[in-house]
Amino acid sequence: MGSKDRKPIVGVTGGVGAGKSLVADMMRELGAVVIDSDRLAHEELSDPQVVAALRQWWGEGIVTSGGKIDRHAVAGIVFSDRDELKRLENLLYPRIDRRRQLLVDGWVKKSDIRAIVYDAPKLYEAGLDRKCDCVVFVDAPRSVRVQRIARTRGWGEAELQKREKMQDPLKPKMAKADYVVTNQFDIETLRSAVEQVFRAVLASFPD
Repeated sequence: MGSKDRKPIVGVTGGVGAGKSLVADMMRELGAVVIDSDRLAHEELSDPQVVAALRQWWGEGIVTSGGKIDRHAVAGIVFSDRDELKRLENLLYPRIDRRRQLLVDGWVKKSDIRAIVYDAPKLYEAGLDRKCDCVVFVDAPRSVRVQRIARTRGWGEAELQKREKMQDPLKPKMAKADYVVTNQFDIETLRSAVEQVFRAVLASFPD
């Protein structure tokens, strides 16, 4: 599955509120480095070229008084219109991909790094799975996810449904993944599952 001058690249994905970032953080504790796609997207929204493009598309209503992109205003547009979401993704994805590749190039030969993790909620939609050596799908019952996002993001069921409509269905994603971990129980049960998967990944990608 690779060669000694590379690190395994692990894609981590799953439904909203499933705990993708928690699983990625656990892999970080095991010696991986994590590329957070959401964070890169947020940083790109601060780039002057991106700000200028979005102002031209959607007007001054998506810019705060300080001249920054109002992410809530943008979300209101793109999660109500699939074409506008695609338009935004077509702008951001190539920029994010270039930054991601620069990070990978800098890390790939560092001996203290055991793996590179892509934390990406739209891993499959962006075609990022094709750049991974394996994919880990983080699963959790919908009722659990609803409770989590209500607590952490203040979203209700309607907001979750709106955002999930803009993503591919979860079951086919889970079926395509190489590994599935369930984030339904206590933290130590999840940690044990992640450690098992991480060992399996490293074992299939020998030095």
